[in-house]
Amino acid sequence: MHNHLRTFTLLAALTALFMGIGFMIGGASGMMIALVFAGGMNLFSYWNSDKILLKMHGAQQVDETHGEALIRNYVRDVYDMADGAGMPRPKVYVMATDQPNAFATGRNPQNAAVAATQGLLRMLDRREVRGVMAHELAHVKNRDTLTMTVTATVAGAISALANFALFFGGNDRERPGGMIGTIALMILAPMAAGLVQMAISRGREYEADRGGAEICGDPEALADALQKIEHYARGTVNLPAERNPATGQMFIINPLSGRGADNLFSTHPATPNRVKALMEMAGKVAAPVQRAARAVGTAVPVTRRSKGGPWG
Repeated sequence: MHNHLRTFTLLAALTALFMGIGFMIGGASGMMIALVFAGGMNLFSYWNSDKILLKMHGAQQVDETHGEALIRNYVRDVYDMADGAGMPRPKVYVMATDQPNAFATGRNPQNAAVAATQGLLRMLDRREVRGVMAHELAHVKNRDTLTMTVTATVAGAISALANFALFFGGNDRERPGGMIGTIALMILAPMAAGLVQMAISRGREYEADRGGAEICGDPEALADALQKIEHYARGTVNLPAERNPATGQMFIINPLSGRGADNLFSTHPATPNRVKALMEMAGKVAAPVQRAARAVGTAVPVTRRSKGGPWG
């Protein structure tokens, strides 16, 4: 409930910022133009964001009849977890990228898609892949895909309005702060929008970690996967993500430069913080964790935890 309230508050702040910029640029008429502009962008994104995102990253749809066993198992696990969570089965995609990563997209659970990279399927074992895809299913279940699309669209619109500030609103005397105020608006407004967008993204990642751990029934699997993804992602370039950096917030781990700090300028929480929360959650699980999927592995063995490790 706290995370949902925080997300709502930040969305309201983002909307207020957008409307305020429209008012500063052109008064009441500018605010109305800004509202119509944002409405059109959000409507387009609502219907087409999933198709655009999947195409950007060269994702190919796969199913249970695929010729490769690794991908068949991946699809079956996604379907099994979706069924167990009482969700519609999403479309399943694979991206031809070596960097281990994954994302979810779609305007609602009935029109959702999840995508994993080839690197994720090959570098993690089946149990860990299940943990990652459970995280993505949690995003779908929480409708985070729509939330993040709206925030990205509004943040982009704010940046566009700020860049157009020099051309709207009459002469300098009619603008609050004159030319200096306009320049400040062009610089500070996109920064503020970006900070709000990042804060929303981090909050939704923590919530999806929790929900994903519940869906797969194995918080430690997701914790192990996050550590492996973080390690491998730092040394592997994700070219589609580098060409489209605005999509970086959709992935389970930042696919760009591997920023690790849980600070104002990070779209993702710090991995150690996420792992700590998951391990604390694992300690509260009363029922025995189901480990049946451990026996079917991929190229990387299951992460081993020694008694002297950080989690005991």
